Amino acid sequence: MPNGSVPRHVAIIMDGNGRWAEKRHLPRVLGHRKGVKALERVVERADAAGVEYLSAYAFSTENWKRSSAEVAGLMTLFGRYIGKKTAALKARHGRIRFAGRRDRLPLSVLRALEAAEESTKDETGLQFILCVDYGGRQEVVDAVKKIITSGVGADAVTEELLSAHMYLPDAPDPDLIIRTSGEERLSNFWLWTGAYSELYFTDTLWPDFDEAALDAALASYAGRQRRMGGGTGA
Repeated sequence: MPNGSVPRHVAIIMDGNGRWAEKRHLPRVLGHRKGVKALERVVERADAAGVEYLSAYAFSTENWKRSSAEVAGLMTLFGRYIGKKTAALKARHGRIRFAGRRDRLPLSVLRALEAAEESTKDETGLQFILCVDYGGRQEVVDAVKKIITSGVGADAVTEELLSAHMYLPDAPDPDLIIRTSGEERLSNFWLWTGAYSELYFTDTLWPDFDEAALDAALASYAGRQRRMGGGTGA
């Protein structure tokens, strides 16, 4: 039977900002700014819908390969967005968390992320996870390094142990992963924890993704059967 429920953890690959701008003959950074507005809409709607965790793929480990101007613009945007939106999310009892590498981010962005985490750490509402300099393969590599450093023997390594060393081991696996812009791949996002996530793809470019688009994704999820590898098929 359909699960009929709201996904506990929704993850979004926010794709299409650059194409949105290029279609309008605008600088790519303006597409990213419009993407921030879309994220604001989605955070509020997800919270209202009863989603407990919302993770957003904002900047991948591969995105450093983009032009220096675009990367600099994105980093500036991250710093401003986090600084401005922390208070708004906290007012709704939301919590901000960060997943990704911390050693390559500009100090101003890292400080903004850490300040947001500290300021909202005791909130019990929607947990908003911003994935910056995040890569699923890198997350697995970092988890393995932690296990090796701890001195655990090979025979003691289990799926549960590896999961416990991921970036946010207390966060539930994504129930639903949404990707915008018509691309149909995960692009190194939540590779370990997304093993049994439901996938939803839409042609909508991220800056145009709105409350109705999120509702459509949630409705699609609610109508699916989640066998988690244990079903026999139909």
